[in-house]
Amino acid sequence: MTGGAATTAWLDAVHWDEKGLVPVIAQEHSSGDVLMFAWMNREALQKTAELGRAVYFSRSRKKLWFKGEESGYVQAVHEIRLDCDNDVVLLRVTQRGHNPGIACHTGRHSCFFSVLRNGQWQAVDPVLKDPATIYTP
Repeated sequence: MTGGAATTAWLDAVHWDEKGLVPVIAQEHSSGDVLMFAWMNREALQKTAELGRAVYFSRSRKKLWFKGEESGYVQAVHEIRLDCDNDVVLLRVTQRGHNPGIACHTGRHSCFFSVLRNGQWQAVDPVLKDPATIYTP
């Protein structure tokens, strides 16, 4: 990964919010599909660059979340981009562990599986694997 461990000055360019977080969009490298939205703190972004795999910050658990640590569905990071305002990160990833990759905790390829139709949200993408079998202890 570029911007790795040698120097961390590149992290100073990111406009972190008042909680020290930045929103992150994960996009599939091969298809361009938007897979998910999450948050990173400085440490998560630095580890993502160093490891070449997505590391997020869980706001509910208040700790780093290595994508795939429970499910096995790891995101290999090809590229890290920063938007024009320096306040949103885009990860170009390959979702590993299932074909097609499962990025969503519901067992779907993408977290954006609901479409607004006739005033109601409708799930339009299939469940690829039962979440109960993904997250077993």
